[in-house]
Amino acid sequence: MSFDRHLAEIAREYPQWTIWRSDAGRWWATRHRPLSAAQRDAGCAMTIDADDPDGLRGRLRDQERRAGGQHPRAGPAPP
Repeated sequence: MSFDRHLAEIAREYPQWTIWRSDAGRWWATRHRPLSAAQRDAGCAMTIDADDPDGLRGRLRDQERRAGGQHPRAGPAPP
């Protein structure tokens, strides 16, 4: 599959992100909106990258889980 098709598919799957491929061949995504303090605390990033389209999808899924609060914050367990 061509990289243009991968770009279009990922962009449709994650419309809140801008997706691109660098001249060096890395795949990138950056959010359209700034992160909230809670999202930063949850480990969210404004921009992510990966070696290939599947890797980028995996990183995007992780970011979406983190942004949705599905990942507990690291730290000691409550008493």
